[in-house]
Amino acid sequence: MLFLDELPEFSRHVLEVLREPLETGQITISRAGAQADFPARFQLVAAMNPCPCGYLGDPQGECHCSADRVRNYRLRISGPLLDRIDLQIHVHRPSAEVMQARQPDGEPSREVRSRVAACRRAQLERGGVCNAQLDGDALRAACCLGEETEALLSRAMEHHALSARSYQRMLRVALTIADLKGKPGVDPVAMAEALSLKGLDAVVRPAPPQLGTSSTM
Repeated sequence: MLFLDELPEFSRHVLEVLREPLETGQITISRAGAQADFPARFQLVAAMNPCPCGYLGDPQGECHCSADRVRNYRLRISGPLLDRIDLQIHVHRPSAEVMQARQPDGEPSREVRSRVAACRRAQLERGGVCNAQLDGDALRAACCLGEETEALLSRAMEHHALSARSYQRMLRVALTIADLKGKPGVDPVAMAEALSLKGLDAVVRPAPPQLGTSSTM
């Protein structure tokens, strides 16, 4: 696991170098007259503030950053790198009550671990690899997408201008969500959850036909 805190503070060049191993699971080192490939499959976890001062959108703090400063700060992370980060979650500052709770809410880690282990076993039994390595026909066959799920993903692709890479990654995340719930395929609920975990909450639904027009299904 590679954890990068304050992600935009890293050199842009350093961050862009991560794109190859995130995509292929290996890195190629080239020198004069020689080239070598090395395994580099890892789990990337990164954290960043919403703006340089850290208070943008905080109901208990006041942001002093200009719009240009916020935009330049966020542009330090390129679109192609963000495209390779499947889960993008906004985490709000916890309250004092939450921090001081003796028994925090949520499942015990032992139960979560057991469910994740069972999910991983099911993936290996189904395709011989985990969902992260599934691609092409094998991925679509495992997802068993229905018409409603296909339509939901298509609307999200069009509305958010998602890339072909994002399409594949959304399928893998949604399939893993379904696996964790013991579902045989990806339904609209799992797909909507996968999209929300990518930070894509506003999925446009088709508008109803207007009066005086006809629609063909």
